[in-house]
Amino acid sequence: MQRVAVVGSSGVGKSRLSETMGAALDLPVIELDALMHGPDWTPTPTPEFRSKVMSAIADAERGDSRGGWVVPGNYRTVSDIVQRRADTIVWMDLPRWVTTRRLVWRSLSRSLTRQRVWGDNRERLRDLFSRSAERNVVLWSWRHHDDYAQIYQTYADGEFWSHATVHRLRTTGEVDSFVESLTN
Repeated sequence: MQRVAVVGSSGVGKSRLSETMGAALDLPVIELDALMHGPDWTPTPTPEFRSKVMSAIADAERGDSRGGWVVPGNYRTVSDIVQRRADTIVWMDLPRWVTTRRLVWRSLSRSLTRQRVWGDNRERLRDLFSRSAERNVVLWSWRHHDDYAQIYQTYADGEFWSHATVHRLRTTGEVDSFVESLTN
């Protein structure tokens, strides 16, 4: 496990697992959300985003004697860069109710503490009550949960991930066992 892509629905725990994996494997973590989101949550244009991701991966590969990294994120505009280069794919496919509960807690906590995420951005409490999936991350995740499952099942069954070892984690117990296997 040297180049690891961690994918799954929003709120599933990709960033947390990636930080744990990075520490356990002594690999740098490249957070796609940090490369994507500019001030006021402005998305980075696709060509610039792809360039940032390629540069971050190249820097990590030069900086690590094994050429390794851990990258959490679902951006399909860079899946050819990240997932096709990965030797390991960790697909966090937890149930919708688990991801929703985690996402509500995370968003509430970030909103109330005014925690900065991805640069100078902050989640806003009012967005949790928005009916717009573009503003309400919980609603967005709820609506797209099955889409990710379909996309990643297609990748797992087809050629796209055939070069990598795929770990599909469907329960919190499987996630815990996977993390434990990294430290043993």
